[in-house]
Amino acid sequence: MGRKVIDETGLTGLYDLKLEWIPEESALATSNDSSAASMFTAVQTQLGLKLEIRKKYPIKMLIIDYARSRQ
Repeated sequence: MGRKVIDETGLTGLYDLKLEWIPEESALATSNDSSAASMFTAVQTQLGLKLEIRKKYPIKMLIIDYARSRQ
């Protein structure tokens, strides 16, 4: 995907899936082929899930406000 994917499905367990899609670069070259699906379209139509692009999302982080050395 080229970016982080955050799972918000709430699904648990292991699944064996088959997803058929073509990379975006190839989709542009074969735009006349209506059966060729992008990953976003394939995930939605074949799995019933939706990929959303978000600019902001919560992350866990540790902020150290002050540190002093021992001597």
